[in-house]
Amino acid sequence: MLGWFQRLLPKTGDFFGMFEAHSAMLVAAAEALKQLASDGGSTEKCLRTIQDREHVADDVIRDVLTTVRKTFLTPFDRGAITSLIGAMDDAIDEMLAAARAIDLYEVEQLRPEMKDIVAVIAEAARVTNDAIPLLRDVSRNGQKLHELTERLVRLEGKADDIHAAGLRRAFREIARTDPLQFAVTREILRHLERVTDAFEDVANQIDGIVIDHS
Repeated sequence: MLGWFQRLLPKTGDFFGMFEAHSAMLVAAAEALKQLASDGGSTEKCLRTIQDREHVADDVIRDVLTTVRKTFLTPFDRGAITSLIGAMDDAIDEMLAAARAIDLYEVEQLRPEMKDIVAVIAEAARVTNDAIPLLRDVSRNGQKLHELTERLVRLEGKADDIHAAGLRRAFREIARTDPLQFAVTREILRHLERVTDAFEDVANQIDGIVIDHS
């Protein structure tokens, strides 16, 4: 009975194509966030772009989850597939949360540390976009994938340092004179730092696949 049912299921799904489509949305959203962070950038336009990219990414993750359920033979363990796409989706969700916070609090000019973390996010998105296609041949690309995931982990550490420095400087400069502005600064920095945390999780998921399949 089980064998008959399995023969009805699609044997493969284009998981690699879906991963790559999602990583392209990460890059596009990160670039829009970078534009939002630039002085004079249109918050409304950039937020709308990030929302649009996040909606496309949501469609991709739904396709991945549907295909996982319908596919008998998958290139990686089902848990690895869902964990990787979930971590990628967390990254774009956190970008959208950061952009919404900037819009909500009507922050027209980001503090230097915020801009620095946004630059880290843009680089992390590009590194992820470089890594994802290499999953098509993990055994051949294992070393390169490891190098790219190391870069993602280092970028997350860099963002942590910038986040801490930004909080210290904001505390010295505005905490006593403008506690509300300090609270806004702290929240936006937290949102931005969480984006890099999500990219570190992407790196960990990729490393797990490399370990299992290289």
